[in-house]
Amino acid sequence: MIRLEEVTKTYRGANEAALRSVSLDIQRGEFVFLVGTSGSGKSSMLRMMLREERPDQGNVLVLGENLSRLPARRVPQFRRKLGVVFQDFRLLPNKTVYQNIAFALKVIGKPKAFIETAVPDVLRLVGLDHKSDSLPSALSGGEQQRVAIARAVVNRPDILLADEPTGNLDPASSSEIMNLLERINLAGTTIVMATHDRNIVDRMQKRVVEISNGEIVRDAETASYKEIPSGPMPVIPEPKDFEEKP
Repeated sequence: MIRLEEVTKTYRGANEAALRSVSLDIQRGEFVFLVGTSGSGKSSMLRMMLREERPDQGNVLVLGENLSRLPARRVPQFRRKLGVVFQDFRLLPNKTVYQNIAFALKVIGKPKAFIETAVPDVLRLVGLDHKSDSLPSALSGGEQQRVAIARAVVNRPDILLADEPTGNLDPASSSEIMNLLERINLAGTTIVMATHDRNIVDRMQKRVVEISNGEIVRDAETASYKEIPSGPMPVIPEPKDFEEKP
């Protein structure tokens, strides 16, 4: 489904590589968290999968396409197979909830009959069918992110890429978004999500790929945000009784 083969990327003017010989294989239907500090390389990996960036070395293969060799004229068609969700929602402020989602289908040439069926269906999926005529400014942050997710999955993509989708949300809204993403994943969509939210990662117990200084330092199934140390617990000596002075 997604494969990175010895991918290296250095941005112009940077002293250090953003990615260093990164190899990763993600299978159909997986839910994968990309974790690490800011600047570790998480967003660079997502941009490679979306074909916003090309590697300096190595190959990026997504849905059978070698993105390292994909010509620019074919990039828009390739991206129709992907859904993308960002931290800042990126909704059109002067369009209603319904229009925001419908617009994403219009630009890729979907017929009116398809749009009139697909948009109400996806609004029911995200629990916002009663907000279809609202503008984004009338919605909470969590509701705006649900609209963004609806827009990303309305075309039923094989892969959903999410870059810090809960970064601007309170804990309750974050939990709602993650429950929604889990339902989408269980329906068959492969999800790759970059996040700093350790509480979400610890609760979800999905595959975790940890990145540090452009390198994958951990790849673990059903894992927590941070690796739990293995081995016996250290022995703490018991305090000695004070000796009375003569």
